[in-house]
Amino acid sequence: MPEITLLEAVNQALAYEMQRDENVIVLGEDVGTNGGVFRATQGLLQKFGAERVWDTPLAESMIAGMSIGMASQGLKPVAEFQFMGFSYPGLDQIINHAARLRNRTRGRLSCPVVFRTPYGAGIHAPEHHSESTEAIYAHTPGLRVVIPSSPARAYGLLLAAIRDPDPVIFLEPTRLYRLVKQNVPDEGEALPLDQCFVLREGSDVTLVSWGAMLHETMNVARALDQEGISCEVIDVATIKPLDRDTLLNSVEKTGRCVIIHEAPLTAGMGAEIAAILAEQALFFLQAPIVRVAGYDVTVPYFKLEKAYLPSEARIKEAVLTVLQ
Repeated sequence: MPEITLLEAVNQALAYEMQRDENVIVLGEDVGTNGGVFRATQGLLQKFGAERVWDTPLAESMIAGMSIGMASQGLKPVAEFQFMGFSYPGLDQIINHAARLRNRTRGRLSCPVVFRTPYGAGIHAPEHHSESTEAIYAHTPGLRVVIPSSPARAYGLLLAAIRDPDPVIFLEPTRLYRLVKQNVPDEGEALPLDQCFVLREGSDVTLVSWGAMLHETMNVARALDQEGISCEVIDVATIKPLDRDTLLNSVEKTGRCVIIHEAPLTAGMGAEIAAILAEQALFFLQAPIVRVAGYDVTVPYFKLEKAYLPSEARIKEAVLTVLQ
C-alpha cells in the first residue's frame, strides 16, 4: 500500500464517502474542474459528475447558506472555503443558522453539513490565507470543530465528520498537507470525534497541541527523551467539544502541562484548556501551566512568518521552565 499525504487522505475520504452515500455533495470555489485550490477534491468531478460536485461563485455566504438548506432536506453537503480567512462572510449563516437549527426546531431538523477549509500559517501566503482563528467557531454552541494532524487522522476524522448529524467545522492545516506520508487503508474506518489522541506516553510533563503544531511538539518530545525527560504528547483533535477526561488524566499523572498552538495567545483554545486544568486538576499541578502560542498580531508576511510560529526552541524552553 503506497503512503499518502494528508491532502491525499482528505481526497480519499471524500471519495469513499461519496461512493458509500449518494447524499454526499461536494461544493465550493474551484472544487470541481480545478480540483480545489490545493487539489483536495481532484478527480471527484470526473468520478461522481456535476450533479454531486459543484463549482460555486466566489460567495462564501451563499456557499454556507446553500449547504444549510441542502442539509436540512436530507443531503450531506461538504462545503469548502478556499482559506480560513475567506470563511468569515459565511459566519452569519454558520453561527445563526447551521449551529442553531437543531435547537431552533427542537430536534425536528438537524444540519449534517461539513465546512472544510485549509487553515494556519507556514506556506508563505498573505494573512487571509494563514490565519488560525479556530476559537471563533469553538466559542459557538452547536458547532463541532475538528483539526487533523496526520494523514490517518484526516481520513478517519473526515469520515466521522461527514457521518455526524450536526454541523462540523473541519480545519485542515495547510503546512501539513504534503509534509508527511502514512499508510492509510481506504476501508471506511472512521475515528471517534470528541476524543483526544495520546500520541506518546510520558511521566514528567504533558504537552497538549493540535493541528500543524504537533509536528514541532513531537520533535521536541523525541529530543527531550534523549535528555532523560519523559513527555506525554496529546493531540486534542476535536477542540469542541473538548475531551476533558484525557487531558485531566494525563496532567494528574505528570503534574505539569505545556499547551502549544499557533493561534494568537489571547482568548485562544489554550486558555480554555488551562482554565479547565486549573479548575479540576489544581491539586495535581506541580508547576504553573505554560502556553506557547502565536503572537497577538496578524500573521506577518513571508520572512517574519517563521518568527511568528512557535518554534521547537520556544517549546523546549517552556518544558524546561515547568520542570524547574
